[in-house]
Amino acid sequence: MSRTVIRYIHTDGPQWGILFGARIAPLQANAATTGELLAKHWQSIWQVPAAQATIPREAVQLLAPVTQNQQFLCQGINYRSHVMESGLRVENFPFNTIFTKASSCITAADAPVASPAHVKLLDYEIELGLVLRRDLQPGVKVSPDALGDWLAGVTIVNDLSARDVQLPQGQFYKGKSYRGFGPVGPGLVLLTPEEWQRWPELRMRLDVNGQPRQDAYCADMIHAPASTLTELASMHDVHTGDLIATGTPAGCAARAPGKLAMFMAKHFLSDAGKWRMFVRRGMTNPAYLRPGDSIRASIRTDDGTIDLGEQTTVIAPA
Repeated sequence: MSRTVIRYIHTDGPQWGILFGARIAPLQANAATTGELLAKHWQSIWQVPAAQATIPREAVQLLAPVTQNQQFLCQGINYRSHVMESGLRVENFPFNTIFTKASSCITAADAPVASPAHVKLLDYEIELGLVLRRDLQPGVKVSPDALGDWLAGVTIVNDLSARDVQLPQGQFYKGKSYRGFGPVGPGLVLLTPEEWQRWPELRMRLDVNGQPRQDAYCADMIHAPASTLTELASMHDVHTGDLIATGTPAGCAARAPGKLAMFMAKHFLSDAGKWRMFVRRGMTNPAYLRPGDSIRASIRTDDGTIDLGEQTTVIAPA
């Protein structure tokens, strides 16, 4: 059965604990980072009994379960539904799109996020986050039935994105890395080998101000975790505790323009003019986030057996 690790502040500094229902069992682990916790305390995490859960969840300040020293890797256009709503064709993207976010953008699942004053098109992206259990060995080939050998668990990621920076400037890193643009958690849900096989059944839901925006199963993913880990191992060092956000489904605020708008932009506008039009049109789109908006995000199986909890993020004034 899965086990949820949380990081929090109670009476002292940051601490680790195991969540049992609405109560926390403190974990006796002197670990400054997620990687250190998983590398040194893996067995003890699974041995904590529920009887030691003495701290009410509401009595603590929640922190992100992935610490800011870990790498924050991301997959783009990795859901069929998102590719199609972007006006693209799935068959034109046989490759795995990989980029990074600054780990300094990681924040707690219930922390308010202030959008920079110059950002006008702030978007949301619910994503399944994968956290490494051990260093990914160079050249290793990860099979789908061995995910638990390499991955510790899963968490909720909201890949907040400044579309008016990301797209006109062609800078994914810059447009997605402002401080607070990476709510992670509330917990890191460690899975058993059997539960790892159920990742396609995880259902991602996100709403804004109570209005449903995204609702999809992870089965819609194009490049699955095993193939992504294998590709990363062939090119890039990935370490214990590092985070991989696996892409978002349809329902984001950013959408492909209509065919007429695309024709006009292609034949009559310069690149600069095209992006000015994109921003102007976007500013009339009520789906983009604004100060005061409240985001709720959850990931769980329909039977509730695997439940990653819920994020509640409020967009604060700059």
